[in-house]
Amino acid sequence: MKIESATLQLIELPLKFRFETSFGVQTRRTILVLTLRGEGLEGYGESVMEMLPQYREETTPGAEYLLKEVLLPRVLGKTFNNPQELGLVLAPFKGNRMAKAVLEMAFWDLWARSLQVSLSHLIGGVRKEVTVGVSLGIQPTVDDTVRSVEKHVMQGYRRIKLKIKPGWDLNIVKDVRAEFPDITLTVDANSAYTMADVRTFQKMDAYQLDYIEQPLAHEDLHDHAKLQKLIQTPLCLDESILSSEDTRKALETHAGRVINLKPARVGGVSESLKIHTVAQSFGVPLWMGGMLEAGVGRAFNIHISSLPGFTKPGDTSSSSRYWETDIINEPLEAVDGLMPVPVGPGIGVTLNQDFLKTITLRQHEVKA
Repeated sequence: MKIESATLQLIELPLKFRFETSFGVQTRRTILVLTLRGEGLEGYGESVMEMLPQYREETTPGAEYLLKEVLLPRVLGKTFNNPQELGLVLAPFKGNRMAKAVLEMAFWDLWARSLQVSLSHLIGGVRKEVTVGVSLGIQPTVDDTVRSVEKHVMQGYRRIKLKIKPGWDLNIVKDVRAEFPDITLTVDANSAYTMADVRTFQKMDAYQLDYIEQPLAHEDLHDHAKLQKLIQTPLCLDESILSSEDTRKALETHAGRVINLKPARVGGVSESLKIHTVAQSFGVPLWMGGMLEAGVGRAFNIHISSLPGFTKPGDTSSSSRYWETDIINEPLEAVDGLMPVPVGPGIGVTLNQDFLKTITLRQHEVKA
């Protein structure tokens, strides 16, 4: 597969609602959309990093420069037999996994389309639909949180995740669990706590949470292992997992019992497959995380979560929850907590070019 040309678009997509986490509030997403072309086909990639380095270190402006000036010029005009060969070209550049993932995932899509198979089939997916949960941001009041939970339970979502932060944790967990004693309930701290907060997490043991996601610092496997020994509720690692090696070290040291996999966070599809293998070897469940992806990123996540190791509901809820109009033509909508895997070659979606034109801030055409 020869990569002949590429288009890199920076778009701004407004969210339908205010989404608050422990590190800030989002009302819109600024996203890079990459189109790779070769042999009369197109493959798509989408960025997940923020404008500011609040989730991890990478930023959208940094990724835009790296893709346009460094990574794309090194692959355009070249022929690759598979995505692993392309990965060797990206490997010399340290870190920047989310930026690399935009290119790597677009090539996986292009390659799968050239083979006339779906991404799910190509990587060994075993499901035609995947179970999905929903991630609820921090609400103005506890009552607002309870009402939001009720709404999404009624819509059939299989797991409810509550974003928490210091001072907004035990109170909402207590009230939500009292109102909904039988739902699968989790919390996500996005690294907002320290070991000084151990008592808070010990108290959470009383509420039968499925797991507590990333309570401590994003690079601190050591303290996560210490915390896990002091509580009964499983810890789930998110920001701490950037590679299969991180996964192995985390599971060997008992820093967590569940892994949240976000393909773009770890560098793309190839590393996701390695992490899936490691987690399976430890008998540890995976679930598909989300980073407010638009249609391209969401389609990738759905395909990858069709793998057998994804045994917990993921953050791949309906696109219409987030966007009035998505950047793809095909609907990605869950019914009764089940999201169909898109059908067709590659990731099975196409860009809504007319809509993209209305939300594009700038566009770069890159040729060999």
